[in-house]
Amino acid sequence: MTNALFMALKGLGTSQGTMNNLTFGDDTRQYYETICGGSGATPDHDGVDAVQTHMTNSRLTDPEILEWRFPVLLESFEIRQGSGGDGKRKGGNGVVRRVKFLSDFKANVLSGHRRIPPYGLEGGESGKNGVNFVEHHDGSVTQLSGMDQIALQPGDVFVIKTPGGGGYGEKK
Repeated sequence: MTNALFMALKGLGTSQGTMNNLTFGDDTRQYYETICGGSGATPDHDGVDAVQTHMTNSRLTDPEILEWRFPVLLESFEIRQGSGGDGKRKGGNGVVRRVKFLSDFKANVLSGHRRIPPYGLEGGESGKNGVNFVEHHDGSVTQLSGMDQIALQPGDVFVIKTPGGGGYGEKK
């Protein structure tokens, strides 16, 4: 809704438009996080990389606390270079988060902009869609939709690539 209002007012390109909710748990432990993405560019500024936009004031658990409380390993958490839309002003980049599971868990993901990209505005290009998948310990990969559930085994890595923001203006 917020992105639609900003686009109608020509204020900024579409931001990631989702909270990228990842939950996992078993019979005794549960965890919930929201993962940032890219913001849309404005007429005067590039979008911001790796930021929560328009809908949340949450922050992630520190990696040391996450790994201390749960049998997981945060393999990486980095900027998803090139995921923001191009334009006179570039959209912000999303992130890539890789969580390796060291015990059996069930995981759920609730995320948007997996099929329709975050639009650019006034000739700016759209940001890249988000992507969710699991790299299994046996080398196979399971692609996940924006809303999905999966059973994980030790050695499985849950990968979430969050959307970038839309660019603003034609690149000259």
